[in-house]
Amino acid sequence: MNTDDQKPDGSDLDAAAALAALSWQVAMGAEESIADLPVDRYAATAAALASGTAKPTEQQKPPLRERLRDAPSPQASMAGPVAGNAKVIGAEEAVADAKQLAAACNTLDELRAALEKFEGCPLKKTATNLVFGDGNPDSKIMFIGEAPGADEDRQGRPFVGVSGQMLDRMLSFINLDRSRFYITNMLYWRPPGNRTPTDAEVATCLPFLERHIQLIDPKVLVLVGNRSAKSLLQTTQGITKLRGKWDMVSIGTIDPPIPALPTLHPAYLLRNSAQKRFAWRDALILRERLNELGFATNALESQTESK
Repeated sequence: MNTDDQKPDGSDLDAAAALAALSWQVAMGAEESIADLPVDRYAATAAALASGTAKPTEQQKPPLRERLRDAPSPQASMAGPVAGNAKVIGAEEAVADAKQLAAACNTLDELRAALEKFEGCPLKKTATNLVFGDGNPDSKIMFIGEAPGADEDRQGRPFVGVSGQMLDRMLSFINLDRSRFYITNMLYWRPPGNRTPTDAEVATCLPFLERHIQLIDPKVLVLVGNRSAKSLLQTTQGITKLRGKWDMVSIGTIDPPIPALPTLHPAYLLRNSAQKRFAWRDALILRERLNELGFATNALESQTESK
């Protein structure tokens, strides 16, 4: 037996369990180490209890089962830790606050300021930066993704990581760059470990997104990814069935509804390169609609003919 496959006590290491534990830590956002070697806190606590040197709080702490039983539900702690006599914001109250704040905004700067002040989304507690929008706010072409990733969280701009660079390259073939479109996300803060956003998180950010769309007033929406397409089209169908088909999105006072094209997220394409051909077809569909609306996208023909 390889000694690398043994624990310090000589017992076999369960590789599957170790990988599962590591995956769970990454999903919870534990992506950086704070020491060169791991520390067994359980063994340290047990040794302290045995020697009688443990702190009273450690000796009196209730069993794990009781602590889990008495812990507040995620819905009851939407606003994160409570300071002083502050009231815990529930999911419904957080959505109501979001609607009130968003409705009062008449400019993009006011909307950004409202988001910076908003405390009803727990993702704000774990994110580094608010990720608001990028590109040309005067454009009538608006892209909406799902949620910021690690690069976006660091820079405070949407779609700046590897997947964003792929999206920019794809759009360059139909003569689109960020001077000609505007881009944002369903969520304005990064979920820990890039996990899938929860329904509560989407519901809390949705009033801000809807006001965001109203302020941009686009003529065309491109819904990038599964979550943004399903949420804005109010459907349970997945992105592989929705992509490449024009639909309509109704937002508040905007009339008529906005034409919307769902497409695959570039992060998905990086994991499934065979699906890139479908994203290319979506780009051609988008180019055709933009040409109909008077947006010149003829660079594609000149590049194709020169090959």
